Amino acid sequence: MKPNYFQQRSDRNRAKEQKKQEKLQKREEETARRKAERETPREPQNS
Repeated sequence: MKPNYFQQRSDRNRAKEQKKQEKLQKREEETARRKAERETPREPQNS
């Protein structure tokens, strides 16, 4: 059977885009978490 290079390339590009989106979403979540931590004032530690 002859390989379908266009389909294989599409599958690779789809997987690459999905991984890119997951990475972007993770970065946005981390940014939102850090921003929330920064905005909530913490009690000063007395040591």
